[in-house]
Amino acid sequence: MLQSSQWRQRFSTMEWISYIWLVYVPFNLFAYLPPRRLYDWLWLALGAVFVAVYIAVAELPRYRVFLVPMELMICAVFSLFALNNYMIIFPAWQVAFILAQTSRGHRVFRWFAGIYELIIVASFVRYSLAAPSGFSWDGTELVGAVFPVVSPFMAYFFAREIFASRLMRQTNRRLEAVVQRDERERIARDLHDTLGQSFSMITVKAELAKKLMDKAPERVGAELEDIQQTSRKNLQLVREIVNDLHQQSISEMLVTQNAALNAANVAMVTFGENEAEQWPTEIQASISAVLQEALTNVIRHAHAGKVTVGFNRQSAQYEVTIQDDGDGQLFERPGSNGISGMQNRLSAIGGHFSIRSNRIGTLVTCELPEEEKS
Repeated sequence: MLQSSQWRQRFSTMEWISYIWLVYVPFNLFAYLPPRRLYDWLWLALGAVFVAVYIAVAELPRYRVFLVPMELMICAVFSLFALNNYMIIFPAWQVAFILAQTSRGHRVFRWFAGIYELIIVASFVRYSLAAPSGFSWDGTELVGAVFPVVSPFMAYFFAREIFASRLMRQTNRRLEAVVQRDERERIARDLHDTLGQSFSMITVKAELAKKLMDKAPERVGAELEDIQQTSRKNLQLVREIVNDLHQQSISEMLVTQNAALNAANVAMVTFGENEAEQWPTEIQASISAVLQEALTNVIRHAHAGKVTVGFNRQSAQYEVTIQDDGDGQLFERPGSNGISGMQNRLSAIGGHFSIRSNRIGTLVTCELPEEEKS
């Protein structure tokens, strides 16, 4: 059963769109209902196989290199032998949306669109042979002829626009976080230049007064000692505040990593990022360090086209998932400290780290207890 974070990933990456189109599959099979001949049963069976392959394309990314051609072959049978060009519209929208999410999808889309249009052209030739009088070009036949032709290009264009708009919104949010960091840097400088110097001066003066004053030494010494200790504590407090303000936030790290991922032709999608920006500073700093290492592994070793980063707040912990669509390696290589470094970093603060292969690629999960919150 899917966890809440997995459902959020599906909605944020628009995987659910594939299943919306399935509502229209029965309309393409009404001509064979109720089945009266073996001919009807064969087409209904092929329709069931198509639905199974269609779902497999959505659920098994690792096998799409075999499943997508199989899906097209089934649709080609419908187009060429049943003169049904509506069934092929389903992979046009499904595959186009899938390819639009990856940086290398444009090259693959050209091949997909080329084969797709060849099937459409062949179906037109087949139709002209079956109906020598040609198209009547009424409303129904016009849609049946034109919509399948333009469907993959419409779908790819719409999908690219959707994901480009989402990426722009995410980038804007990260830039806002960078601006906020600049403001924190200014505050940090002010604290250091004003309060820090002030408290340092108090400490110097207190030490000097302690040496010079000779009246009522039994009282003045204790008071000055207290002033000295208090000022030092306050100075240490200022230093701690400055250090906290210098810690890297999740959005700042994602800005840097997104540039590196784009350079490596890996698309990044996130969900829950907006909520994660409000997590405690210590939590963000710890997660940023681990997340940076995990995304670096994706760039170097996963051979992935897409990585999905999810942030989820559970009842008593913070959870981050990094799911790539690569070859499913665990990155456990001799002499490599990346995995052990992430494990040790989280274990030191009571967190948990796991990495495993799944049907998509490699899934990294990081969990931090809520009590780490400052």
